[in-house]
Amino acid sequence: MTAATPFELSREHEEFRRSVREFAQGEIAPHAAQWDKDHHFPTDVVQKMGALGLFGLTAPEEFGGAGDDGDFTSLCVAIEEVGRVDQSLGITLQAGVGLGINPILTYGTREQQQEWLPALVAGDRLAGFGLTEPGAGSDAGATRTKAELVNDEWVVDGAKQFITNSGSEITSLVTVTARTGTRDDGRPEISAIMVPAGTPGFVAEPAYDKLGWHASDTHPLSFTGCHVPAENLLGERGRGYAQFLATLDDGRVAISALSVGCIQACLDMAVAYAGERETFGAPIGRKQGVAFQIADLEVMVHASRLLTYRAAALKDAGAPASAFKQAAAVAKLYSTESAVTATRIATQVFGGYGFMEEYPVARFYRDAKVLEIGEGTSEVQRMLIARGLGLPVE
Repeated sequence: MTAATPFELSREHEEFRRSVREFAQGEIAPHAAQWDKDHHFPTDVVQKMGALGLFGLTAPEEFGGAGDDGDFTSLCVAIEEVGRVDQSLGITLQAGVGLGINPILTYGTREQQQEWLPALVAGDRLAGFGLTEPGAGSDAGATRTKAELVNDEWVVDGAKQFITNSGSEITSLVTVTARTGTRDDGRPEISAIMVPAGTPGFVAEPAYDKLGWHASDTHPLSFTGCHVPAENLLGERGRGYAQFLATLDDGRVAISALSVGCIQACLDMAVAYAGERETFGAPIGRKQGVAFQIADLEVMVHASRLLTYRAAALKDAGAPASAFKQAAAVAKLYSTESAVTATRIATQVFGGYGFMEEYPVARFYRDAKVLEIGEGTSEVQRMLIARGLGLPVE
């Protein structure tokens, strides 16, 4: 029996990782704590990320993207490295590409792509994806937002919540899911419609006061008699639900990459602190109780990274949707739950100092919890994994 070749990123991916790490350390790390404290969305740095090409890693050259030099794995590398210093900018990148650019790239018409993608790919503008509602989160089929086609215009009425990149000064549009009719089986017909920022009746309500991700842009949205052209339909009418499911599969792997960055940051901080902090005349890293916990972080980051990049490799290789969906759910479940555990361990290693906002570990602790919620909760991932095994779980 021939041994399997260990999975490793390519030399090009590792070189790209180094360039993103250098940028993150120089442009983001020195300011992340202050942005977090001030709840400041750093537009200028987001646009610098665009100039570095981070928003164009999955886009063709004709729209200013990386073309053959980029892929989904590259996007995951970038998200991991940005998230290693600041989870807020990591999610800004993840949502900007996965929820803003990719749906237009995948389902948009030629005209829609030419109109919206160049500025989004350049990082000059951002786009959001409005799925979640006050009464429709994991149960997205319970969407209440409606869109009625009247005289070649969609009239949108409803509300969305927890929408990333939806109300910044550079937000250009939000794609929303809405009921556009009733299917033959009596279930709602759900479609995706692009609503440009500034459209009368579309309001990004005041930003949330969140537990974490303070430097990311997140708003509730309201739509009241909001008129947009009929050609703003994204993809096929009635296929919005299926489109968002496929979008979320990609997003789960990207959130997994963000989680890897979080775990790596916790490991780095814990190792450094355990080597410096002394109790009873010796570094605390000599104590098995501390050293063993840090060893667990090393296991978590390796396992999470392998699961994440295996799923990304399946995406880039064009693997069957069922195989990718299963790999995405496994990666997302394990890495996000590991990230939450990693922040708890790192905070414990720091002791009382870990409870102080002057130490980055406190920020990562606050930022981590939402990783288990966004792009499908841990419960949803377990349901998907079970279904992938053939179990009739509801």
